[in-house]
Amino acid sequence: MIHVRNAWHVACWAMDLQVAKPFALTMAGDPVVIFRTEGGRLVALEDRCVHRLAPLSLGRCEGESLRCMYHGFRFAADGTCVEIPGQDMIPASARVRSYPVQERHSWIWVWLGDPAKADPALIPQAVGFDDPDYILGRGQLDYAANAQLIHDNLCDFTHLAFVHPASFGADEEWARTRPKVTQLPRGVRFERWVRNQSGGRSGPERVDVWSCYEYHAPGILLMPTASYPVGTADRLGDAPPPPDLPKRGVTFTSQAVTALTDTTSRYFFSWGPHRDHGDEALRDLLMGLAAKAFAEDKTMIEAQQRVIDIDPSRSPMPATFDKGVVLYQRLVERLAREEALEAAG
Repeated sequence: MIHVRNAWHVACWAMDLQVAKPFALTMAGDPVVIFRTEGGRLVALEDRCVHRLAPLSLGRCEGESLRCMYHGFRFAADGTCVEIPGQDMIPASARVRSYPVQERHSWIWVWLGDPAKADPALIPQAVGFDDPDYILGRGQLDYAANAQLIHDNLCDFTHLAFVHPASFGADEEWARTRPKVTQLPRGVRFERWVRNQSGGRSGPERVDVWSCYEYHAPGILLMPTASYPVGTADRLGDAPPPPDLPKRGVTFTSQAVTALTDTTSRYFFSWGPHRDHGDEALRDLLMGLAAKAFAEDKTMIEAQQRVIDIDPSRSPMPATFDKGVVLYQRLVERLAREEALEAAG
Protein backbone atom coordinates (compact mmCIF):
# COMPACT_ATOMS: atom_id res chain seq x y z
CA MET A 1 0.00 0.00 0.00
CA ILE A 2 1.15 3.55 -0.75
CA HIS A 3 1.37 5.78 2.33
CA VAL A 4 1.58 9.56 2.35
CA ARG A 5 3.99 10.16 5.21
CA ASN A 6 4.38 13.94 4.93
CA ALA A 7 0.93 14.46 6.39
CA TRP A 8 -0.81 14.64 9.75
CA HIS A 9 -2.27 11.24 10.69
CA VAL A 10 -4.89 10.85 13.42
CA ALA A 11 -3.55 8.66 16.21
CA CYS A 12 -6.31 8.77 18.83
CA TRP A 13 -8.93 10.89 20.54
CA ALA A 14 -7.30 13.55 22.71
CA MET A 15 -9.56 12.70 25.64
CA ASP A 16 -8.39 9.08 25.59
CA LEU A 17 -4.73 10.01 26.15
CA GLN A 18 -4.02 10.07 29.88
CA VAL A 19 -1.18 11.92 31.59
CA ALA A 20 1.93 9.79 32.14
CA LYS A 21 0.36 6.71 30.53
CA PRO A 22 2.00 5.55 27.29
CA PHE A 23 -0.34 4.82 24.38
CA ALA A 24 0.85 2.41 21.67
CA LEU A 25 -0.25 2.00 18.09
CA THR A 26 1.15 1.22 14.67
CA MET A 27 0.78 3.99 12.07
CA ALA A 28 1.49 3.15 8.41
CA GLY A 29 3.73 0.37 9.68
CA ASP A 30 5.62 2.52 12.18
CA PRO A 31 5.45 1.47 15.86
CA VAL A 32 4.66 4.66 17.77
CA VAL A 33 4.21 5.47 21.46
CA ILE A 34 2.45 8.68 22.51
CA PHE A 35 2.26 10.15 25.98
CA ARG A 36 1.59 13.33 27.92
CA THR A 37 4.41 14.19 30.28
CA GLU A 38 3.72 15.19 33.85
CA GLY A 39 4.33 18.77 32.75
CA GLY A 40 1.66 18.47 30.06
CA ARG A 41 3.92 18.13 27.02
CA LEU A 42 2.69 15.92 24.20
CA VAL A 43 5.33 13.45 22.94
CA ALA A 44 5.41 10.84 20.18
CA LEU A 45 8.39 8.47 19.92
CA GLU A 46 9.39 5.35 18.05
CA ASP A 47 8.00 2.48 20.12
CA ARG A 48 11.23 0.50 20.06
CA CYS A 49 14.07 0.79 22.53
CA VAL A 50 17.53 0.94 20.97
CA HIS A 51 18.90 -1.69 23.34
CA ARG A 52 16.90 -4.90 22.84
CA LEU A 53 14.10 -3.41 20.70
CA ALA A 54 11.53 -3.78 23.48
CA PRO A 55 8.40 -1.61 23.17
CA LEU A 56 8.73 1.67 25.06
CA SER A 57 4.94 1.68 25.40
CA LEU A 58 5.46 -0.88 28.18
CA GLY A 59 7.66 1.69 29.88
CA ARG A 60 7.17 4.19 32.69
CA CYS A 61 6.76 7.95 32.36
CA GLU A 62 9.15 9.81 34.65
CA GLY A 63 8.70 13.58 34.64
CA GLU A 64 9.36 14.65 31.06
CA SER A 65 10.92 11.36 29.96
CA LEU A 66 10.04 7.72 29.29
CA ARG A 67 11.94 4.78 30.79
CA CYS A 68 12.11 1.40 29.07
CA MET A 69 11.07 -1.18 31.65
CA TYR A 70 13.20 -3.94 30.19
CA HIS A 71 16.69 -2.70 31.13
CA GLY A 72 16.00 0.86 32.25
CA PHE A 73 17.14 3.03 29.34
CA ARG A 74 15.50 6.44 29.78
CA PHE A 75 14.61 8.68 26.83
CA ALA A 76 13.94 12.40 26.72
CA ALA A 77 11.06 13.89 24.72
CA ASP A 78 13.32 14.43 21.70
CA GLY A 79 14.18 10.71 21.61
CA THR A 80 17.68 11.08 23.07
CA CYS A 81 18.73 8.46 25.62
CA VAL A 82 19.64 10.37 28.78
CA GLU A 83 20.32 7.46 31.13
CA ILE A 84 21.64 3.90 30.95
CA PRO A 85 21.64 2.36 34.44
CA GLY A 86 25.20 1.53 35.57
CA GLN A 87 26.80 3.05 32.45
CA ASP A 88 28.23 6.57 32.42
CA MET A 89 28.96 6.82 28.70
CA ILE A 90 25.87 7.09 26.51
CA PRO A 91 26.55 6.47 22.78
CA ALA A 92 25.42 9.20 20.39
CA SER A 93 23.47 6.52 18.53
CA ALA A 94 21.39 5.81 21.62
CA ARG A 95 18.28 7.62 20.48
CA VAL A 96 14.88 6.75 19.05
CA ARG A 97 12.92 8.65 16.46
CA SER A 98 10.80 11.53 17.69
CA TYR A 99 7.68 12.45 15.70
CA PRO A 100 6.04 15.89 15.46
CA VAL A 101 2.73 15.70 17.29
CA GLN A 102 -0.18 18.11 17.73
CA GLU A 103 -3.51 18.21 19.53
CA ARG A 104 -6.26 19.76 17.39
CA HIS A 105 -10.02 19.30 17.01
CA SER A 106 -10.09 16.68 19.81
CA TRP A 107 -7.65 14.43 17.95
CA ILE A 108 -3.95 13.69 18.44
CA TRP A 109 -2.15 14.11 15.11
CA VAL A 110 1.25 12.61 14.30
CA TRP A 111 3.46 13.61 11.35
CA LEU A 112 5.10 10.44 10.04
CA GLY A 113 7.38 12.02 7.43
CA ASP A 114 10.16 14.61 7.32
CA PRO A 115 9.96 16.59 10.59
CA ALA A 116 11.17 19.73 8.82
CA LYS A 117 7.97 19.74 6.75
CA ALA A 118 5.60 19.29 9.70
CA ASP A 119 3.52 22.45 9.30
CA PRO A 120 0.56 22.57 11.76
CA ALA A 121 -1.28 24.70 9.18
CA LEU A 122 -1.66 21.49 7.12
CA ILE A 123 -3.92 19.93 9.76
CA PRO A 124 -7.40 19.74 8.17
CA GLN A 125 -10.04 21.93 9.80
CA ALA A 126 -12.16 19.29 11.50
CA VAL A 127 -14.79 20.11 14.13
CA GLY A 128 -13.87 18.96 17.62
CA PHE A 129 -15.61 18.83 20.97
CA ASP A 130 -14.18 22.24 21.84
CA ASP A 131 -16.31 23.84 19.10
CA PRO A 132 -19.21 25.60 20.89
CA ASP A 133 -21.46 25.49 17.81
CA TYR A 134 -21.89 21.72 17.62
CA ILE A 135 -23.14 18.94 19.89
CA LEU A 136 -21.04 15.92 18.97
CA GLY A 137 -20.77 12.23 19.65
CA ARG A 138 -17.79 10.08 18.71
CA GLY A 139 -16.73 6.55 17.88
CA GLN A 140 -14.12 4.42 16.17
CA LEU A 141 -13.83 1.08 14.40
CA ASP A 142 -10.94 -1.21 13.53
CA TYR A 143 -10.98 -2.80 10.07
CA ALA A 144 -9.28 -5.94 8.86
CA ALA A 145 -8.78 -4.20 5.53
CA ASN A 146 -6.41 -2.02 3.56
CA ALA A 147 -7.07 1.67 4.24
CA GLN A 148 -7.32 2.38 0.50
CA LEU A 149 -10.61 0.46 0.39
CA ILE A 150 -12.03 2.80 3.04
CA HIS A 151 -10.73 5.84 1.15
CA ASP A 152 -12.50 4.57 -1.97
CA ASN A 153 -15.72 4.09 -0.02
CA LEU A 154 -15.63 7.65 1.34
CA CYS A 155 -14.84 9.15 -2.06
CA ASP A 156 -17.92 7.58 -3.66
CA PHE A 157 -21.31 8.06 -2.01
CA THR A 158 -23.08 6.06 -4.73
CA HIS A 159 -22.95 3.18 -2.27
CA LEU A 160 -25.33 4.98 0.13
CA ALA A 161 -28.28 3.84 -2.00
CA PHE A 162 -27.35 0.17 -1.66
CA VAL A 163 -25.37 -0.29 1.55
CA HIS A 164 -27.28 2.17 3.76
CA PRO A 165 -31.02 2.29 2.88
CA ALA A 166 -31.88 0.81 6.29
CA SER A 167 -29.60 3.14 8.27
CA PHE A 168 -29.16 6.50 6.54
CA GLY A 169 -32.41 5.99 4.62
CA ALA A 170 -30.75 6.85 1.30
CA ASP A 171 -32.66 6.12 -1.89
CA GLU A 172 -31.36 5.53 -5.40
CA GLU A 173 -31.16 9.25 -6.14
CA TRP A 174 -27.67 9.02 -4.59
CA ALA A 175 -26.72 6.51 -7.30
CA ARG A 176 -28.39 8.33 -10.18
CA THR A 177 -26.84 11.75 -9.51
CA ARG A 178 -23.21 12.72 -9.95
CA PRO A 179 -21.43 15.19 -7.69
CA LYS A 180 -19.28 18.05 -8.86
CA VAL A 181 -15.74 16.86 -8.09
CA THR A 182 -12.93 19.38 -7.61
CA GLN A 183 -9.25 18.61 -7.12
CA LEU A 184 -7.73 20.40 -4.11
CA PRO A 185 -3.99 20.77 -3.39
CA ARG A 186 -4.13 17.95 -0.82
CA GLY A 187 -7.60 16.51 -1.29
CA VAL A 188 -10.81 16.31 -3.28
CA ARG A 189 -14.09 18.25 -2.87
CA PHE A 190 -17.50 16.71 -3.63
CA GLU A 191 -20.64 18.85 -4.08
CA ARG A 192 -24.16 17.86 -5.04
CA TRP A 193 -27.85 18.37 -4.50
CA VAL A 194 -29.89 15.26 -3.76
CA ARG A 195 -33.54 16.02 -4.44
CA ASN A 196 -36.74 15.01 -2.72
CA GLN A 197 -35.28 13.04 0.15
CA SER A 198 -37.12 11.91 3.27
CA GLY A 199 -36.92 14.59 5.94
CA GLY A 200 -35.95 11.90 8.41
CA ARG A 201 -34.43 13.46 11.49
CA SER A 202 -35.36 16.98 10.26
CA GLY A 203 -39.11 16.33 10.18
CA PRO A 204 -41.81 14.57 8.14
CA GLU A 205 -41.59 16.82 5.05
CA ARG A 206 -39.44 15.78 2.13
CA VAL A 207 -36.38 17.95 1.45
CA ASP A 208 -33.57 18.73 -0.95
CA VAL A 209 -30.21 17.94 0.67
CA TRP A 210 -27.07 19.94 -0.04
CA SER A 211 -24.05 17.71 0.40
CA CYS A 212 -20.58 19.21 0.23
CA TYR A 213 -17.59 17.47 1.72
CA GLU A 214 -13.83 17.35 1.37
CA TYR A 215 -11.53 14.37 1.59
CA HIS A 216 -7.97 15.29 2.54
CA ALA A 217 -4.80 13.19 2.51
CA PRO A 218 -4.01 10.97 4.34
CA GLY A 219 -7.73 10.22 4.86
CA ILE A 220 -9.69 13.01 6.57
CA LEU A 221 -13.36 13.61 5.69
CA LEU A 222 -14.96 16.95 6.62
CA MET A 223 -18.68 17.21 5.89
CA PRO A 224 -21.31 19.80 6.77
CA THR A 225 -24.84 18.91 5.68
CA ALA A 226 -28.04 20.96 5.47
CA SER A 227 -31.52 20.44 4.04
CA TYR A 228 -33.91 22.81 2.25
CA PRO A 229 -37.50 22.73 0.95
CA VAL A 230 -38.10 20.55 -2.09
CA GLY A 231 -37.57 22.62 -5.22
CA THR A 232 -34.60 24.56 -3.85
CA ALA A 233 -32.10 22.68 -6.01
CA ASP A 234 -34.14 23.33 -9.17
CA ARG A 235 -34.61 26.99 -8.24
CA LEU A 236 -30.86 27.46 -7.77
CA GLY A 237 -30.00 25.56 -10.92
CA ASP A 238 -27.86 23.14 -8.91
CA ALA A 239 -25.68 26.02 -7.68
CA PRO A 240 -24.52 25.90 -4.04
CA PRO A 241 -26.99 27.43 -1.56
CA PRO A 242 -26.07 30.97 -0.52
CA PRO A 243 -25.00 31.27 3.14
CA ASP A 244 -28.06 33.35 4.08
CA LEU A 245 -30.61 30.89 2.65
CA PRO A 246 -32.75 29.51 5.52
CA LYS A 247 -31.93 25.87 6.19
CA ARG A 248 -32.57 23.10 8.65
CA GLY A 249 -31.02 19.82 9.65
CA VAL A 250 -27.53 21.31 9.89
CA THR A 251 -24.93 18.78 11.07
CA PHE A 252 -21.18 18.24 10.82
CA THR A 253 -19.21 15.03 10.70
CA SER A 254 -15.42 14.75 10.94
CA GLN A 255 -13.95 11.37 10.04
CA ALA A 256 -10.42 10.02 9.82
CA VAL A 257 -8.96 6.85 8.34
CA THR A 258 -5.57 5.82 9.69
CA ALA A 259 -3.63 2.98 8.07
CA LEU A 260 -2.19 0.85 10.88
CA THR A 261 -0.54 -1.72 8.61
CA ASP A 262 -1.07 -2.68 4.97
CA THR A 263 -3.95 -4.93 6.03
CA THR A 264 -5.48 -3.16 9.05
CA SER A 265 -6.96 0.30 9.55
CA ARG A 266 -8.63 2.44 12.21
CA TYR A 267 -11.64 4.64 11.48
CA PHE A 268 -12.50 7.61 13.71
CA PHE A 269 -15.75 9.58 13.44
CA SER A 270 -17.74 12.29 15.17
CA TRP A 271 -21.17 13.62 14.23
CA GLY A 272 -23.75 15.93 15.64
CA PRO A 273 -26.14 18.82 15.02
CA HIS A 274 -25.47 22.53 15.09
CA ARG A 275 -26.81 23.91 18.38
CA ASP A 276 -29.39 25.93 16.46
CA HIS A 277 -30.67 22.75 14.81
CA GLY A 278 -30.67 20.06 17.47
CA ASP A 279 -29.84 18.85 20.94
CA GLU A 280 -28.27 15.91 22.78
CA ALA A 281 -31.21 13.67 21.89
CA LEU A 282 -30.67 14.33 18.18
CA ARG A 283 -26.94 13.76 18.63
CA ASP A 284 -27.65 10.37 20.16
CA LEU A 285 -30.03 9.52 17.32
CA LEU A 286 -27.40 10.46 14.75
CA MET A 287 -24.73 8.43 16.50
CA GLY A 288 -27.06 5.43 16.57
CA LEU A 289 -27.53 5.78 12.82
CA ALA A 290 -23.78 6.18 12.36
CA ALA A 291 -23.03 3.06 14.39
CA LYS A 292 -25.41 1.03 12.22
CA ALA A 293 -24.24 2.54 8.91
CA PHE A 294 -20.52 2.28 9.62
CA ALA A 295 -20.96 -1.33 10.72
CA GLU A 296 -22.58 -1.91 7.30
CA ASP A 297 -19.54 -0.35 5.63
CA LYS A 298 -17.17 -2.45 7.72
CA THR A 299 -18.99 -5.67 6.79
CA MET A 300 -18.84 -4.84 3.08
CA ILE A 301 -15.25 -3.59 3.02
CA GLU A 302 -13.81 -6.46 5.04
CA ALA A 303 -15.65 -8.90 2.76
CA GLN A 304 -14.23 -7.00 -0.23
CA GLN A 305 -10.73 -7.40 1.22
CA ARG A 306 -11.21 -11.14 1.61
CA VAL A 307 -12.23 -11.44 -2.04
CA ILE A 308 -9.26 -9.34 -3.16
CA ASP A 309 -6.91 -11.54 -1.13
CA ILE A 310 -7.99 -14.57 -3.17
CA ASP A 311 -6.49 -13.03 -6.32
CA PRO A 312 -4.70 -9.70 -5.72
CA SER A 313 -3.80 -9.47 -9.41
CA ARG A 314 -7.41 -8.81 -10.42
CA SER A 315 -8.03 -5.13 -11.27
CA PRO A 316 -11.35 -3.40 -10.54
CA MET A 317 -13.39 -2.05 -13.47
CA PRO A 318 -14.04 1.70 -13.07
CA ALA A 319 -17.43 3.37 -13.59
CA THR A 320 -18.35 6.99 -14.27
CA PHE A 321 -19.03 7.68 -10.59
CA ASP A 322 -15.43 6.72 -9.72
CA LYS A 323 -14.03 10.13 -10.69
CA GLY A 324 -13.42 11.19 -7.09
CA VAL A 325 -11.89 7.83 -6.22
CA VAL A 326 -9.45 8.08 -9.12
CA LEU A 327 -8.53 11.70 -8.33
CA TYR A 328 -7.80 10.83 -4.70
CA GLN A 329 -5.76 7.76 -5.64
CA ARG A 330 -3.71 9.81 -8.10
CA LEU A 331 -3.18 12.50 -5.47
CA VAL A 332 -1.82 9.92 -3.01
CA GLU A 333 0.45 8.49 -5.70
CA ARG A 334 1.76 11.96 -6.57
CA LEU A 335 2.41 12.97 -2.96
CA ALA A 336 4.17 9.67 -2.23
CA ARG A 337 6.25 9.98 -5.41
CA GLU A 338 7.30 13.52 -4.45
CA GLU A 339 8.32 12.27 -1.00
CA ALA A 340 10.43 9.49 -2.55
CA LEU A 341 12.17 11.91 -4.89
CA GLU A 342 12.98 14.31 -2.04
CA ALA A 343 14.28 11.46 0.12
CA ALA A 344 16.52 10.31 -2.74
CA GLY A 345 18.10 13.75 -2.83
